[in-house]
Amino acid sequence: MYVPGLPEMARSLGTSSTGTQLTLTAFLVGVIVGQLVLGPMSDMVGRRPVLLLGTSAFAVFSLGCALAPTIETMTVLRFGQGVAGAAGIVVGRAVVVDLFHGPRLSRVCAALSGIGALGPVLAPVLGGALLAAAPWRFVFVALTLAGAVLTLGIVRGVPESLPHGRRTQGGVSRVLRAAGAVATRPAVLVPVLTMGCTGAATFAYIAGATFVLHDVLHLSPAMSSVVYGVNALGNLGASLLYGRLARRHRPETLTVVGAAAGLTGQLVLLVLASTGSSGLWDTWLCLLVSVSSFGFLFPSLTTVGQSRGRDAPGATSALLGAAQFAFGAAAAPLVGLFGSRDAVPMALVMGTFLAPATVGAIVCLRQNPAEPMRGNGA
Repeated sequence: MYVPGLPEMARSLGTSSTGTQLTLTAFLVGVIVGQLVLGPMSDMVGRRPVLLLGTSAFAVFSLGCALAPTIETMTVLRFGQGVAGAAGIVVGRAVVVDLFHGPRLSRVCAALSGIGALGPVLAPVLGGALLAAAPWRFVFVALTLAGAVLTLGIVRGVPESLPHGRRTQGGVSRVLRAAGAVATRPAVLVPVLTMGCTGAATFAYIAGATFVLHDVLHLSPAMSSVVYGVNALGNLGASLLYGRLARRHRPETLTVVGAAAGLTGQLVLLVLASTGSSGLWDTWLCLLVSVSSFGFLFPSLTTVGQSRGRDAPGATSALLGAAQFAFGAAAAPLVGLFGSRDAVPMALVMGTFLAPATVGAIVCLRQNPAEPMRGNGA
């Protein structure tokens, strides 16, 4: 939400654009660390306490960001905000596994993925509207209020989903051993790595599309917003379609479909851009195909990974989320290293990660070719 206000923040805190960009990196690192810590913790103490801790801490760190006097303080607080915010991501997936299985789990994961697809579209719009009426610090005031409302909502309306009998016993050492056992299990490790490659392709799109749309295709900010919005709607539509197909098809099969579609879109774009024959409509179509494929990949990989790590849902959720963000953080700068004269760098990086994602999807399918899908209920 605060990205449109980065220039104003830089002036206010007496720093450069590099300094403000570092606050984004700190938040991302916090999200990765938070998932790795809070996911296994929720297997030990339950989901509700970790959610309450996360949302309340998010409100506190957001208020700190609103009052931060220096860029150094802001960077530290943004890291803490990322750690706290990770609770909703990692515990949310674990709660879904606690409550659902089989095709119903696939449909709920698809719904979560669809909601997540709206975030990158709505957040800049809401942030821009707020910044049009108030200074950049009020974005963090709004986030403070959001954290407080979420905390109140959890207190009043979110029950515990993990009974005491299903929690990991034996303290922190036992939790770490359980997490390590899940991480080294091939049936879980393959979807985790595939999720990482998918996250890398997603971040490469986010990092590269801005340059392609503005510098290569020379679109106005308004038209670029239309492209982003349509692509996000394609992702949302694919998530909804996945939810319907999951009633009849195994998630491993749908993972292969999504990965193959995403890779095809970028291979076509790579050929067109390399030969100098790519224009607005064919570039947009290729991006739309690949971005929509994420609507299949994220819910299907979540379903596959969480189902195979059902004995430690929090730890499995942590691995899936950490891989997604860690691979993504590593992939995003790669697009800029190859320049921005055309769409080749973005297509090359996205395709480079979607290729192993496709291989991983096929391995997932072959690892577990005959697992029956359980009933539709919780």
